[in-house]
Amino acid sequence: YLKGNILEVGCGIGNFTPFLTKYGKVWAIDVEKDYIDETKKKVDGKALTGIGNVEEGKYFFDNRKFNSITCINVLEHIENDKKALRNLFKLLEGEGYLILLVPAHPNLFGEIDTSIGHFRRYDKDDLLNILKNIGFTILSVRRLNFLGAIGWWIAQKILREKTVEEERVKIFNILAPLTLPLENIIEPPFGTSILLIVQKKL
Repeated sequence: YLKGNILEVGCGIGNFTPFLTKYGKVWAIDVEKDYIDETKKKVDGKALTGIGNVEEGKYFFDNRKFNSITCINVLEHIENDKKALRNLFKLLEGEGYLILLVPAHPNLFGEIDTSIGHFRRYDKDDLLNILKNIGFTILSVRRLNFLGAIGWWIAQKILREKTVEEERVKIFNILAPLTLPLENIIEPPFGTSILLIVQKKL
């Protein structure tokens, strides 16, 4: 689904941007200038980078449209997410793809979410209805990261933590890949994230 002109929404410090340049010509946007500066260093001229705000519909590029848009762990940080999704729809060429990753399960929402700037976590069916009402066609949707959801629930609901402990992240990074082969075959019943691929039909 990554091809042609690709827009990365919320590139942050550019951890994914170099990877995306393997699949097409990349434009990377973020609302933070410091993040854009870091991304520029990482891509070394292989992507166009600048300020962009999908909630307000303001970007450093002109009236450009894209074949693919990635929005990875960004939508939950946007207060008016429906408006942002409508603006993403407008940015796509006909038959273009939106690859969207968001945190799952509203009942997992807690102080850790608040501390890292999340406005919400998403119910899969509710999000699908929003996307369909905007005009997207759903191509693929699945929950991801079974172990992470268990750890997140323990941290937020039992331990009542307010931040993500670095040592726990290190342990998770060791354990999480162990479930990936199984998750590639069977969608877990719950997970920390929902991955969606949707299309703007002509």
